[in-house]
Amino acid sequence: MTELKKDVILKGDSIERLKKLPDACADLVFADPPYNLQLAGGLTRPNQTHVDGVTDDWDQFSSFAAYDEFCRAWLAECRRILKPDGALWVIGSYHNIFRLGTAIQDLGFWIQNDVVWVKTNPMPNFKGTRLTNAHETLIWAARDQKSRPTFNYHSLKAGNDDVQLRSDWTFPLCTGRERLKDDGKKLHPTQKPEALLHRIILGTTNPGDLIVDPFFGTGTTGAVAKRLGRHFIGIDQDAGYITAAKKRIKAVSPLREEDAVALPSPRKQPRIAFGQLIESGLLSPGTKLYCPKKRHVARIKADGSVAADTASGSIHKVGASVQNAPSCNGWTFWHYEAAGKLQPIDSLRSMIRQGMN
Repeated sequence: MTELKKDVILKGDSIERLKKLPDACADLVFADPPYNLQLAGGLTRPNQTHVDGVTDDWDQFSSFAAYDEFCRAWLAECRRILKPDGALWVIGSYHNIFRLGTAIQDLGFWIQNDVVWVKTNPMPNFKGTRLTNAHETLIWAARDQKSRPTFNYHSLKAGNDDVQLRSDWTFPLCTGRERLKDDGKKLHPTQKPEALLHRIILGTTNPGDLIVDPFFGTGTTGAVAKRLGRHFIGIDQDAGYITAAKKRIKAVSPLREEDAVALPSPRKQPRIAFGQLIESGLLSPGTKLYCPKKRHVARIKADGSVAADTASGSIHKVGASVQNAPSCNGWTFWHYEAAGKLQPIDSLRSMIRQGMN
């Protein structure tokens, strides 16, 4: 079997190129397809200057039926090339996202979330005939209902100041140095900001994963994938976009591997019992444990249990008992004293896990 080439841009029709990729080869597909904007004429500002809209041939379709047929064809191929636990991200505007959503569900994908990208600097509605369109919608979907796609929940939460990340994301449009230009004009009308792809790739892939982008454009997916230690395959039919994307990606320096790895889920880490801290000598029988404000005190016993005035048993059972609570995570509730400061016993569990790894 011929080895699949990675970190390449394939020139040609998206559907035909996707058909040549092997089954179950991709961990993720990110797609920024034509929006089918149906623009009948040019756009102008109140001062009569021209607005760079999307008027390229690749965004022109004869009817909704033709657009639907096109979308179902490329989406079906994307589902075929995804691994069993692979996933799809697709972005669109009000012109097309609802049609895409229907096709995604009809083809057997399983929607995980829809995400609203709120633009901090949206283009105004110059004619004043409708609301300013200040957002786009992304759909995150697993290959099927049984799939267990990658979700680096703890990394996204840590990067959001330890607050669970929501489905409304705020980013500016791609501007400034990041925006690729040709003779002072936008090279691509809908270039996406790298910040958006950074969050998607960091949150739903792992280093070494393969991301396929069937509408590669100027290579935002490839640039971010390379920086984060992921592989990519891009597809586009525009030679100018491909040339610009190759130059852009070549200039990207990958992060060190240890800096690109997501925070592991506690559920996937080796189980460490509290007794192992005593067995390893990190804590001694007779040592006192405290809650964060020292309102409750427990004493460590040789068998790995703890005892307080009102209860004895596991760190979790005793922690719940002294608080009159139904349950308690003893690892974060109980602290030991070191150098005059309280430290969570969970830090000692982390030391043992690091040694195991």
